[in-house]
Amino acid sequence: MGSITVTETGEKKKIKLWVKIVCIVLAAIIAITAVLGITFACVWRNEISTVRSFKHLRGRNDANKEGSVYFMNVKGGYYFDEFLEKGGVSTDSQLIAYITDHITKGLIDMGIGETDIGCSSFTAVTPSGDVLFARNYDFDKTNVCITLCNPGGGRHSSFSTVDLNYIGIDINGDVDGLMNKITCLAAPFTPLDGINDAGVSCGIYMSYQGGDDTDGTVATNQNDEGKKNITSTTMLRMVLDYADDVDEAVELIKQYNLHDSANTSFHYMVADATGKSAILEWLPKDGTDATDNDGAARELVVTYNTDGMYDGLRNGSEFEYQWVTNFIVNGQDSYYENNDAKPGYGRYDHIYNRLNATNGVVADEAAAMRILSEVGQRTFNGGGGCTVHSAVYNLTQKTVLWVSNENYGDKSATFGYSFETGVLENVG
Repeated sequence: MGSITVTETGEKKKIKLWVKIVCIVLAAIIAITAVLGITFACVWRNEISTVRSFKHLRGRNDANKEGSVYFMNVKGGYYFDEFLEKGGVSTDSQLIAYITDHITKGLIDMGIGETDIGCSSFTAVTPSGDVLFARNYDFDKTNVCITLCNPGGGRHSSFSTVDLNYIGIDINGDVDGLMNKITCLAAPFTPLDGINDAGVSCGIYMSYQGGDDTDGTVATNQNDEGKKNITSTTMLRMVLDYADDVDEAVELIKQYNLHDSANTSFHYMVADATGKSAILEWLPKDGTDATDNDGAARELVVTYNTDGMYDGLRNGSEFEYQWVTNFIVNGQDSYYENNDAKPGYGRYDHIYNRLNATNGVVADEAAAMRILSEVGQRTFNGGGGCTVHSAVYNLTQKTVLWVSNENYGDKSATFGYSFETGVLENVG
């Protein structure tokens, strides 16, 4: 039987050619997409992991002026080594430009909001010798994010609290949508207080410097050409990432010109597990007075808990506790006409009386938290304000007791963290 030969028509050849072309194009698209996906995953791997860790811990309560509470576990080094190596920045806009270029790769615009921080802090010791650093963050209704960082490369891991208003998140809404979560990648650059795994804690507080018509809103703006530049919250981040103790924190800070953020002035308190603490203030070089309207004319003044200025205040305690609110501590008698002129003096005096009664000894973290609750802004001196969060850092055990919005005793608003376990959980 003879064979039969089938000859393809020109039309069939064209169809096969187009099918082949389409397959080649699809394969190329898939390959390009895969390469882009792999590249995206490699470039953004830490950011992707960080955003995926973002969690809503507690909802808002507008009736009580409460924002939401979030959690984020930051992966990678968030380019902070490079930030310092390049000499830091001297303005909020420069900081935002750096964050935008490096963390969001220029794809998302960010902004820094202004803030009016009240706040109180003190150190204390337990009967067993654990050193505590306690802090109230007084502001207004706002969303906050508990932020864990473990950058590696010889830097310390840390627990800190970030006011999301400070990175431009609307205080009247929740952090919804991918873009808002990506914005929160800026959180490591804007901590307001925290503790690192070496047992070093630091907090930032408004100092209301500047007289006359400034309403205490004259920012420090040092301009020593021999120093690098740094802003308020990035200075606190530097302490958490690099300082092993108070002395090292102070030496780090001395290397920089401070440029206060949000058009206001701040001072700091830092403490470590040895019981040493210090208040860092930037005061006029030619003396202290309530006018202090030239932020460039200030220099760093460090007041340690061992300084003689406390000798007439503390009751001969073995533990040399220290406390701070919102007025200049060093040289305060010449800086202010009287106690009424000192912002936050009522809280300062109340904390002092409580600590002095026990020589700075408190039973435990819960007892320190009770002192914080007594100066909470919703109730203290008639109330009317907000304490956004309260934290007691155990510098000896490297643990945290944290309460949102003065909900003391409410387990859903009370969180504990330990560097040993790396676990954040509701406690109480």
